[in-house]
Amino acid sequence: MFAKTLWFAVALPFLSSVLCSSGEEWWQHGVFYQVYPRSFRDVNNDGNGDLAGVIEKLDHFKDAGVDGVWLSPIMQSPQIDAGYDISDYYKIEDMYGHIDDLKELIKKAHEIGIKIILDFVPNHTSNLHKWFQESENGNEEYKDYYVWADAKEDGSPPNNWISVFRGSAWQWSDKRKQYYLHHFVKEQPDLNYRNPKVREDMKKILVYYMDIGVDGFRVDAIPYLVEDKELRDEPRSYNPNVSEEDNDYLKHIYTNNQPETYEVIYDWRKLVDDYTANHGGDARILMTEAYADLEHTMPYYGTPDGSQKGSHFTFNFFFITNFNKNISTAHDISRIVYMWKNALPSIYTSNWVLGNHDNRRIPTRLGVENIDGFNMLVQLLPGIAVTYNGEEFGQEDGEVTYEQGKDPSARNRSIFEATSRDFERTPFQWDDTINAGFNEGAEPWLPVSEKYKKTNLASQLDEKVLSHYQIYKALTRKRKEDPTRIGSTDIWAISDDVIVLKRSHGNKHTVLAFKLGWHDKNEEETVYVPSVGAKGATVALTNVGSSYKIGSVINPQNFKLKPHESLVLDIVD
Repeated sequence: MFAKTLWFAVALPFLSSVLCSSGEEWWQHGVFYQVYPRSFRDVNNDGNGDLAGVIEKLDHFKDAGVDGVWLSPIMQSPQIDAGYDISDYYKIEDMYGHIDDLKELIKKAHEIGIKIILDFVPNHTSNLHKWFQESENGNEEYKDYYVWADAKEDGSPPNNWISVFRGSAWQWSDKRKQYYLHHFVKEQPDLNYRNPKVREDMKKILVYYMDIGVDGFRVDAIPYLVEDKELRDEPRSYNPNVSEEDNDYLKHIYTNNQPETYEVIYDWRKLVDDYTANHGGDARILMTEAYADLEHTMPYYGTPDGSQKGSHFTFNFFFITNFNKNISTAHDISRIVYMWKNALPSIYTSNWVLGNHDNRRIPTRLGVENIDGFNMLVQLLPGIAVTYNGEEFGQEDGEVTYEQGKDPSARNRSIFEATSRDFERTPFQWDDTINAGFNEGAEPWLPVSEKYKKTNLASQLDEKVLSHYQIYKALTRKRKEDPTRIGSTDIWAISDDVIVLKRSHGNKHTVLAFKLGWHDKNEEETVYVPSVGAKGATVALTNVGSSYKIGSVINPQNFKLKPHESLVLDIVD
């Protein structure tokens, strides 16, 4: 739900990682595509995207090579926090449509081989949810559905816990004469997972949507699910860059990644596995969102021996939290890959993420010139590739003023530019017509980026012209068809600025060579591919603007890359 910065310095040995082969399930080498529904396509022209718009654009997912579409929250919500404040789990938010629209989407998606994943928000509800209103009013049935605590003797909050959105994580209720916990905004009270009734109600919600035909769930903000039973104060982090109001002022040893949280995930995994076993069809999956260090991230997959299974995969955010073009190098790419692969038990499946609705878009964060290189990296690494809508054709952040902004994390003008997530949530740029084809002219909920005339999907649909989108399509095809997908994967930093990734199966190799252009900004660099004996390599794919021609043959032991240049090579020893 919200990124945190986790920096590290690790020296890692050279290793080779072997993938699963023909026994893979649909999700294990899938391309997952995140749709931000409110900004995707507005069919009824009310300024908000809708499910009808997702249905209308299903062919785009098929064309792009997507396997699963994950929808950011569409359940009923007052929209205080972009739908992550749910007031009724069993209803679809009016602006998006009706439950029948979701059923139609699932049916039509399945007809063309696309899976549908829903965003599931289990940590908290809206304060307008019936459960909270009954709990606040003292209804015995719902009394312990949320985390309530008495004030201290002086009337202050029960402890020093800080909200992700700054300030105390406790809100006083005049009705109940107690404080309730909210890890996010005060309109998002935290559910009490020490109450078995809460756990059962949440499982019923999962079953309800699986009965409709949903193929899985992206589970939001999972580290916050269970808190310390004794509500102990958390210690200072002594981070010199934050104030007493900031979440990072404390070390979250009592509010994040508690042992009971993993138990809840293991229970949900058993639920979805049992559902699949009893109803047939492909696996229904869980994907969990956890911005955490490796020690606390890996248990979301399950125990190392697989005796307890957790989510099918938990998002690998280390290319977001540990990678910054101002200070990172190609060595950091290699470290992140090996750090993850070394930590992940071999029975589990890797995944690679560079962007989402909570972080600046890839071209904005890592350079417009590098979109092809980073798409190549994510698509060619072993396991699952995750794409945020717009990354496939290089959409950048939009332009949003403080007055136009909607993000509750940035309601203070002084921190808007630094913390607002509105910039990466502006409408999808379909074409160069009014409002970038998002709708027929109604004012969008967030402004359309000024860049849409130059950067839009329609301008990149010509298959005879190399574009970011055509490169993306070629990558999704190659990751599924290329024999090296079931082989080994190695990665090297040839210099501070050049990364080389090699996938191998038998005597065949697929290679990515990518010069970031951050450190030798105006210099060509001589590059080589380690551990291959062939004297010739065929250029299978290039970035937009490369000096190389697709189909040409080069010497893999001696070729040059310009800043921001990326090549995919086919090599046979």
